[in-house]
Formats: sequence, C-alpha cells, structure tokens
Amino acid sequence: MSIEAGSAPPPRPGRGGTALDLGAIEASLRDLAEQFPRVNSALGSPRDPLERVTVDAMVSGYALVDDLIGRGIDLFSLGQLRTFLELNALVLCGPDERVRSEARQHLAATERHFYDNAEGGIRDIIEWHALHAAESAWMRAAGVYIRILSEPELFIEGNHRTGALVMSYILVRAGHPPFVLTIENAKTALDFSTMFTMKRKAGMALRWQMPWLKRRFAAFLQAQADPRFLRRT
Repeated sequence: MSIEAGSAPPPRPGRGGTALDLGAIEASLRDLAEQFPRVNSALGSPRDPLERVTVDAMVSGYALVDDLIGRGIDLFSLGQLRTFLELNALVLCGPDERVRSEARQHLAATERHFYDNAEGGIRDIIEWHALHAAESAWMRAAGVYIRILSEPELFIEGNHRTGALVMSYILVRAGHPPFVLTIENAKTALDFSTMFTMKRKAGMALRWQMPWLKRRFAAFLQAQADPRFLRRT
C-alpha cells in the first residue's frame, strides 16, 4: 500500500451533514467542562482543564464528521488521508485561519510525523482498519482508537480528541450514536485512554493484548451509545 503526502484537500464542515445533533453534543461538552475539576480530581492521570475554546474546537470537529457522513465520504480511503490531519487541526486550532497561521510550524511538524513515522503513522491506522473491516463498528472504533493513542501516537498533540472524532465517524456511519465525553463516562473513558498511551505498537506485548483491550473498550463504547446525540428524523 502506497501512502503519500499531498492527497486531495480535506473537506470542511457545512455542506451535507444530517446525522449528528451538534447542539446536544455541544451542551454535553459544556456541562462536562463545568464539572471537569471534579472529574479530573478522580482520574488516575489528571488532565489539563477543559476550556471553552477546546469545546468550541471539538464541536467544529464533530461538524466535519457530520459533513463527511452526510456526503458519504470514506475517511479511510487513500484520497482522504489529509482529512485526518484536518480533524486534528480542528481540535487544536478550530476553523480560525488566524489561529492556524500562528500554529503553522506545529501543523507542518504534525504532518511530517503523520506521514513519515514508520512505526505509528497513518499507514498503521489504514492497514489495521482494512484488515478488520469485517468486525463490528464497536470493535473497529475501539481498535482504531487504541492504534491512534499507543506509542508512537498518530499526531504530536490532540490524539485523544481526534481519536474520539474518528471513533464517532466509524460508529455513526454504521448507524450508531457518536462517542461523546459526558460527566458520567469521562472518568472511565480517560482512564482507558491513559492506559492505551502506555502501550507500544512495536513488539509482541500489544499484539497479545490487543484483542482483550479491544473487546473491553468496545463494550464500554457500546454501553455509552446515547441516541440524543443523533438528529431525530
């Protein structure tokens, strides 16, 4: 499989999405942001505060996921590799071109890491997803998330947030609700994420542990399926 930089420009949100209830997603994330100090104090590995700008950026990311699904775009096709980078840029910078201009060196470094990392770049994600295409959406979403977060991570920064968007794309495309952090599920989700970041893609350990980790996390994702995050038709 040949994976090269310079694929077609990624789509931007706003043209065809019909699946996600972005208002409900935003409300849930804002509720979590208000309660995050309490959630954070219970985590095995505390995180940075959940700021308003972070919530705004995540909603922009979910809007792009909605647009991709609405237009029937296959995120895992080779022509859409830059869309992964766009999702990451959205969670880090939002859609503001001024902010992106200020972060251009970081975004350029992320792109090099994304394409050139032999152990954990985009090739690993695309090939893993293709090999497990027959599995359920829950299992594929769980596996892709683990591959994004395990060392070396897919992006320099923002892997957890971008991973949540990629999982949501997989789930919603299969007719399930997206994964959204809530006050109720945040501790378990973030503790899972911390565990995944401690795994390495290379070597035998993750290869042996992957089926078990994937099943556990897939069961968690399925238990969080919340229809309020889907638009009623």
